[in-house]
Amino acid sequence: MWGIIATWRMALEGVTESASTLAAGQSAAGAVVDAVAAVEDFPLYKSVGYGGLPTENGEVELDAAFMDGDTLAFGAVGNLVDIANPVRVAQALSRQRYNSLLVGQGAREWALSQGFAEKNMLTDRALQHYRKRCRETLDKGLSPYDGHDTVGIIGLDTHGSMSVATSTSGLFMKKRGRLGGFPDYWFRLLLRQ
Repeated sequence: MWGIIATWRMALEGVTESASTLAAGQSAAGAVVDAVAAVEDFPLYKSVGYGGLPTENGEVELDAAFMDGDTLAFGAVGNLVDIANPVRVAQALSRQRYNSLLVGQGAREWALSQGFAEKNMLTDRALQHYRKRCRETLDKGLSPYDGHDTVGIIGLDTHGSMSVATSTSGLFMKKRGRLGGFPDYWFRLLLRQ
């Protein structure tokens, strides 16, 4: 028996592909990370990964987390700038004994030292959206906050192992350095299993 479930429609393609690999015996860890990475790579999902929602100063700061349900190994990054697939960085950090949660420049430096790809995560589309929202809100003295969506995925493989992964760009126009969108619900759910 195996299963995979996710938040939001944006995860459908990644979940569909990962469901096939889970049915073929892939680990839950690989399946959830691959499914989240598929969302991070799609530039039209403006709240996760490439093309994510910019901070108030126009940068895309990304947060991601991963947890292995068998070992309870946990890895996370926060405020990661210009690194592709923060969920993969979070999974790699879960294998670190002491430094499994890194933020900002430290997270970026570690990711680069481990060979993760550098990529400008601010797309032209996200920049246009940012400028439009500035005109509609900040320029008129209004609040720019307009919600966000975090992708969260939990998987169970044929060996009975569970893993969870999550990724977000956080609240649109958030303050620089704000950690956001870690839905600890997924981790509490996993720990109850």
